[in-house]
Amino acid sequence: MPRIGLMVGPERGRYAAKVERMRADARWADEAGLDTVWIPQIPDEFDALTAAALVGDATSRIEIGTAVVPVQPRHPVALAQQVLSVQAACRGRLSLGLGVSHHWIIDEMMGLPYEHLVTTMGAYLDVLDQALTGPGTVEVENDLFRIHQPLDVTDVAPTPVLLAALGPRMLELCGTRTAGTILWMADERAVATHVVPALARAAEAAGRAMPRVVAGVPICLCLDEEIPAAVQRTNRILAEAEVSPNYQKLLEHGDARAVGDILAAGSETTIEKRLQGFADAGVTDVSVRVVPIGTGRDELIASSTRTRDFLASLVTRRGGRP
Repeated sequence: MPRIGLMVGPERGRYAAKVERMRADARWADEAGLDTVWIPQIPDEFDALTAAALVGDATSRIEIGTAVVPVQPRHPVALAQQVLSVQAACRGRLSLGLGVSHHWIIDEMMGLPYEHLVTTMGAYLDVLDQALTGPGTVEVENDLFRIHQPLDVTDVAPTPVLLAALGPRMLELCGTRTAGTILWMADERAVATHVVPALARAAEAAGRAMPRVVAGVPICLCLDEEIPAAVQRTNRILAEAEVSPNYQKLLEHGDARAVGDILAAGSETTIEKRLQGFADAGVTDVSVRVVPIGTGRDELIASSTRTRDFLASLVTRRGGRP
């Protein structure tokens, strides 16, 4: 069974309760014994690193990860300062998930170049490799940056970096230089035949241990006859990103054609079997997106609570915290 993490993020339309809801979700995961909370960076929503600092202050032991922060909008020194500051707030529990995002965000929304993606990420890693290891001067001159910058934010170090690596070249960079990859829209076959072999080859060539593989998995504990409704809701609320070319290329390596195909839904036994299938494919961690079903707020809350309680029971049976 993989390590169990909960995807925690802002809720649209509830601005007054947004911060406290994120903190409450993270506290629940912390107290229930889950391994991680993963905070997505939604293009028009709450800043993921700010959210990580807030939930880090509200929790005591759980790993806190971003999934993922796009690099292009932030200069690497500014990014490093923010990350180190958040790491201090998290007291050493932050893992930094980074990505190059998608053309419709970086180019069409922000008006920034969306090109040379592996070179761009490699240039950022050159800076972060030095900046996130502790106080000192960052000395980097590469294709994109000329940096001679002292940093003395915190001695809580190092900060692990994971990449949203979907294509072969980004997976090679990930396996060669980082702690792991964070996936979305990857089913079991895509992980087993595409992601894991590429990571393993790169890590072995670099003399490094096999990196972590974090898979985003929607989950809904429900009756068998409710599974179609769960699939339909998953496709409705989570399908925006699957039209991106990056995800379309990843889908070609697997059997899934929509995010609803990755949903683990049904009974406890059915969901456990699906999660074990991800583990057998090489997934080390799952980032669970709870998908509640029902009519009205009370039914949705009850559905979410059932699924969360089931996740907590998995951790307990695995031998984690009660």
